[in-house]
Amino acid sequence: MGRAKRVVLAYSGGVDTSVCIPYLKKEWGVEEVIAFAADLGQGDELEPIRKKAIAAGAVESIVGNLIDPFIREFAFPAIRANALYEGRYPLSTALARPLIAKRMVELARECNADAVAHGCTGKGNDQVRFDVAIAALAPELKVLTPAREWGMSREETISYGERFGIPAPVSKKSPYSIDLNLLGRSIEAGALEDPMVAPPEEVFAITSSIDKAPNDAEEIEITFQDGNPTAINGQVLDPVELIMKANELAGKHGFGRIDIIENRVVGIKSREIYETPGLLLLIKAHQELESLTLAADVLRTKRKLEMQWADLVYQGLWFGPLKEAIDSFIDRTQLNVNGVVKLSLCKGNATIIGRGSLDNSLYDPSMATYGKDDQFDHMSAAGFIYIWGLPVRIWAALKRN
Repeated sequence: MGRAKRVVLAYSGGVDTSVCIPYLKKEWGVEEVIAFAADLGQGDELEPIRKKAIAAGAVESIVGNLIDPFIREFAFPAIRANALYEGRYPLSTALARPLIAKRMVELARECNADAVAHGCTGKGNDQVRFDVAIAALAPELKVLTPAREWGMSREETISYGERFGIPAPVSKKSPYSIDLNLLGRSIEAGALEDPMVAPPEEVFAITSSIDKAPNDAEEIEITFQDGNPTAINGQVLDPVELIMKANELAGKHGFGRIDIIENRVVGIKSREIYETPGLLLLIKAHQELESLTLAADVLRTKRKLEMQWADLVYQGLWFGPLKEAIDSFIDRTQLNVNGVVKLSLCKGNATIIGRGSLDNSLYDPSMATYGKDDQFDHMSAAGFIYIWGLPVRIWAALKRN
């Protein structure tokens, strides 16, 4: 018996989401499946995906251009938060999921659908991100999860799809599972499941290998206003253009490859390969500018909250109260993060070589210098050290007695 009559399905064109269409109709009695594919800057592959959904049995196949909000409302907050999950992964895939969920909810209401669906499996992160986001935005909507419930192996899923004319997109020659958007690529499966196997060069597409990267270093400058990147090499760019330019520059020099053992939300470890050249470059530059413009106690507090912010996003809690509260703190700190960071790109490295802020720098040359212009009161240090070390001296004296 069907669980819903009209369903909006998050559609990627892969095996699972394609098989979801006939499965929802034949096994669960869904009358109409509306496929929704999000354009997040992954290129020109979306028209074939749109047609594939129709061929698989969708009554309607929609491609939504979400590139601009993806960068403005999701990527830029991640840059302001210096968001690196477990200190390394800049959330390029995770950031897309709450945006897709939000648009699915809007479509469901526009189309009078009584449910939404996705093709996430039971051990992935995306199921958590979709389910929790939809529950926060539209608790009245049913969330159908056929791939989590049908109990078919990968081979059985492919065979089921072939019965309805759905070709398998993954071959033995290219066994990888790839997710792509404007912020980067994630690659898993195949030989990569062995954590001792080095990723072959064929898995990379938007970053040069060290061997093929230019031999000469390239110096660039990135300008920030209120914590948001606004220009590269003095050229003011809109957010989408800026990400594209950062991807081009960093990727050309082989910067932005990540190979990590990652702790998934469901409790297992997985080996993940990422290419996130532009996003990683912008976060690195942003961190450096903050070191110049934020007070020490603000920096230390923000570093703790950044880790929590990244965890919340990775774990699917974008629309939760704690993230909302941390956002308010981060937004307040960014009012002073204005200036320029200079980097040198060469052979997989992005090295900070300069930073400056005309109006918000807390670096005082007259206090930092050891030259004749030194204005620091050296004699005050003795009194400061006496008071600062007083608790230690009292403790040490007690131990000696």
